[in-house]
Amino acid sequence: MAKIIAVTNQKGGVGKTTTSINLAASLVATKRRVLLVDMDPQGNATMGSGVSKNELDRISYDVLTGEASVEEVRITTMNGGYDLIPANGDLTAAEVQLLQMDGRETRLKQALQPVSQSYDYILIDCPPALNMLTVNALAAADAVMIPMQCEYYALEGLTALLDTINKIRSSINPELQIEGLLRTMFDPRNKLASDVSQQLTDHFGGKVYRTVIPRNVRLAEAPSYGMPVLAYDKSSTGAKSYLALAGEMLRNEDTGAQRALA
Repeated sequence: MAKIIAVTNQKGGVGKTTTSINLAASLVATKRRVLLVDMDPQGNATMGSGVSKNELDRISYDVLTGEASVEEVRITTMNGGYDLIPANGDLTAAEVQLLQMDGRETRLKQALQPVSQSYDYILIDCPPALNMLTVNALAAADAVMIPMQCEYYALEGLTALLDTINKIRSSINPELQIEGLLRTMFDPRNKLASDVSQQLTDHFGGKVYRTVIPRNVRLAEAPSYGMPVLAYDKSSTGAKSYLALAGEMLRNEDTGAQRALA
């Protein structure tokens, strides 16, 4: 049964899509079966995976509205090795349609159930807003990964996101957990970044990943070539960081399983 992780932050430009693509590719490199669901109408995870968003017959919109199954929509990416449910601007229309549908918050959850046995991980790249698309992702997810920059407004945005997660937990998905907080675009020479990083660690403890994603030119360049950084330059610090994140996630899973058995 797949573990479903929503990669989300209501603040834009924090590395959600970069994390979704590169974590998917890194988990594939560890021999895990991965499905990446693009739930952002901008379609950046689709383009960054080497798929032209303007040449698609079916997208996540069709999955949400029940017009097509996951099996009919998914694409196997050439450079990442993971399966992808792509998206483009047409997904915006799903927002309006979902409001008129029964079970509108759980459409994605229902659509993913038939394929959950086929994957080890399902990652959902969410839009940078709390809308019906994000609610569907959080309703479907077992856990939430929160990428965030260590900057002045980050903690304020994090508080709002945690409030949202608590509301989803109390009303739709009581099993929803915080998978972890991921520090992205990190520059250790920046004193404010170091201060915010320390505040996160002090407040959230073990929920903050030890792995830190640095600012990295190769990581920024890779999406324009439609590649995860692991395929673009596997020797880069960006590639090594996301491999380290995948390793940390898997170790955490093993530790959690051992505790459950003890």
